[in-house]
Amino acid sequence: MTVHQIPNTIKTDSFWMPFTANRQFKKAPRLFSSAKGMYYTSVDGRQVIDGSAGLWCVNAGHGRPQIAAAVERQLSTLDFAPSFNMGHPLAFDFAERLAEIAPKGLDRIFFTNSGSESVDTALKIALAYHRAAGQATRTRLIGRERGYHGVGFGGMSVGGMVANRRQFATHLPGVDHIRHTHDLARNAFAKDQPDHGAELADDVERMVALHGADTIAAVIVEPVPGSTAVLPAPKGYLQRLRELCTKHGILLIFDEVITGFGRLGTPFAANFYGVTPDMMTTAKGITNGTVPCGAVFASRQVHDGLMVGPDNAMELFHGYTYSAHPVACAAGLATLDIYKDEGLLTRGASLSDYWRDGLHSLKGLPNVVDIRNQGLMGAVELAPRDGAVGARGYDVMVDCFNRGLYFRMSGDSLALSPPLIVEKSHIDDIVSILGDAIKRVA
Repeated sequence: MTVHQIPNTIKTDSFWMPFTANRQFKKAPRLFSSAKGMYYTSVDGRQVIDGSAGLWCVNAGHGRPQIAAAVERQLSTLDFAPSFNMGHPLAFDFAERLAEIAPKGLDRIFFTNSGSESVDTALKIALAYHRAAGQATRTRLIGRERGYHGVGFGGMSVGGMVANRRQFATHLPGVDHIRHTHDLARNAFAKDQPDHGAELADDVERMVALHGADTIAAVIVEPVPGSTAVLPAPKGYLQRLRELCTKHGILLIFDEVITGFGRLGTPFAANFYGVTPDMMTTAKGITNGTVPCGAVFASRQVHDGLMVGPDNAMELFHGYTYSAHPVACAAGLATLDIYKDEGLLTRGASLSDYWRDGLHSLKGLPNVVDIRNQGLMGAVELAPRDGAVGARGYDVMVDCFNRGLYFRMSGDSLALSPPLIVEKSHIDDIVSILGDAIKRVA
């Protein structure tokens, strides 16, 4: 039970919460009332370290006045403008700024409102690109087991998290999955990239042998899956995936909704691993989590492949009412200024070793079966209780919240990704609170 809840202060019935055991939560709500820097403040006035940058999105820390001021100015100047056959200057400015920090060649930007929309957009662009290139048979989409690509029907279909799929009987047709890379037997407690698993990329060849290369439009993967609790790519895996997609004329999409904007100590995971995809989906850190926004970064080859036909012909029959919303663009531009001024897109590189060593100091605690890390991402995996998968992880999460630490859990794996402003003292506190909770819950 949560011990710091103020009773009878809020009615919880009307809000149907996402990705939450609603009945369990509402018996003992865990509520934040404000946030600043590295900390949330709970409704009873306690400071709680943000160990997950909100939902992997508050990369520059909470309560940045620069972003708030930009949003306020924009709301008073231009609260909305359509992007269908109209525009506003901030959309073009924001796209140019994003192109400047993008991996080389991925400088064509299509705006969305979330990671889920970015994924569905990238999948549609892939299909449209092949059709425009005269390869309309390329309609198959390949995801990966244990992947998470949002909650749209496209992202859910290429996603590989079973619980996210099984409740909904309808998926896109023509979708298949390559194997995931999580290998406890060979890679448990690997520091940074696991040594084993590059050969799993050869599953692309299995897909080609089964379906034919001329039917496959795209392969989409997270460079480091986050929602399945931080699974760093094995050494050589993404390089091999790139080689095989190029060999067979298949577009490679990196889902960088979590890894984008400095999470690995580089602007994007594509920079970190030295592998450039054909498209990259982003959201979350693009506005520091303040205003919903996302973007698909596309290569010039993909973009230009659709710039065909008469000049007055619409090239892509796709978009959203709020694509490049003026307020989101203002928040995004202010966020990019902070990232640049404070060096946050690369700051994680100077802390990644300290972060790694802190997390791995928990090895040997009761029920800890694996620890994984990459950049400023990390996960501690616990052995499940008999017949109660996720119960131990939940109890550790609640214990930590009661003692001043928030993080995300995925079953019995505890996923951490602090804001990029984190200091070594914060890392020490995170590791200490988490370690004590694991001992207590054991």
